[in-house]
Amino acid sequence: MDLLLDSHALLWALLSPEKLSAKAASEIRNPARAVFYSPASVWELEIKIARGKLTLPPDWTDALARAGFLELAIGTTHAVAAARLPWHHQDPFDRMLIAQAQAQGLRLVSRDQFAATYGVPLLEA
Repeated sequence: MDLLLDSHALLWALLSPEKLSAKAASEIRNPARAVFYSPASVWELEIKIARGKLTLPPDWTDALARAGFLELAIGTTHAVAAARLPWHHQDPFDRMLIAQAQAQGLRLVSRDQFAATYGVPLLEA
């Protein structure tokens, strides 16, 4: 099953792969797997940068393509699905990732357990 990286898993995969679980690191490196990231994660991380809660190089997003990660565009179907999810979790970025993972049949790579409440396959980051 192909993967969708949660925001923290995306950062770890790019900048601190030693923080990933051995299983997650192995699956992310597996050439048989497509590894996706969401623009919602980029948006979330850029907000943290703007608020001074995170420091990254200005060109950090250039590393996404170099790592071979694929952008999973947010579509209308994803937006509607995210809004219609049960309210087990309030974070709009996480809700979008859940909706995208469900719609695209992806396994979410995350340390957060919120995905389990929605029945999304989870790979512990």
